[in-house]
Amino acid sequence: MNEGFLEEDISQGLRALCLDSEGARALLEPRLEEIAGALCRYARLILARNPAFGLVGTDCARELALRHILDSLSPLGIISGESPARIADVGSGAGLPGIPLAIAMPAARLALIERKGRRAAFLREALDELGLGNAQVEEAQMEEAAPGRFDMVVFRALAPLDPRLYKKLSRLCSGGGTLAAYKGRKEKAKAEMAALEAGVPALAGRLRLLPCPVPALDEERHVILAPALSRRR
Repeated sequence: MNEGFLEEDISQGLRALCLDSEGARALLEPRLEEIAGALCRYARLILARNPAFGLVGTDCARELALRHILDSLSPLGIISGESPARIADVGSGAGLPGIPLAIAMPAARLALIERKGRRAAFLREALDELGLGNAQVEEAQMEEAAPGRFDMVVFRALAPLDPRLYKKLSRLCSGGGTLAAYKGRKEKAKAEMAALEAGVPALAGRLRLLPCPVPALDEERHVILAPALSRRR
């Protein structure tokens, strides 16, 4: 691992996000060095524990910085624009995107929901190492997590946002909550949205697809924002 490149990629990426989004700039710019330092410590911990825990599919520091850390923060301005006070990261795995969001959004409370015990153990270690008091780990299946608690549910690399998953995630939201699904190519994301609207007709015309490019990564990135269904007792 070339630590110099890791620090450079993360620092430059954060500055690029500040230029791309007013919302991201408001969160990142006043604490840029602090946030970059915390993200680097987090990245080093992932790389150290990855052989034992199988956290991410790379042992390359630069790929981790771009495809995972900065990718997790690429929709920061979009997410912060929804003003969520309570966020759930479902299927958190290595803590992506939840831990980078918790670092960048200290006023928000995050729950990292992860069903696998070994990965949940890593998440607890990471939160302790980083001193992140605004995040906690919930070792549970998403179906077992207590409902109706979150303003936003985020997920990345979990599964397609099909009607079945949409309904499972919606139950975690409070009234007026939002689902934020990290996606790649626009064409594929739009096909996913069309299938979701066909399966949940109440969503017709209410889904939003927004671009969120990752600095220094020449690949499409988008986020789907979906209003959560009203919970019925």
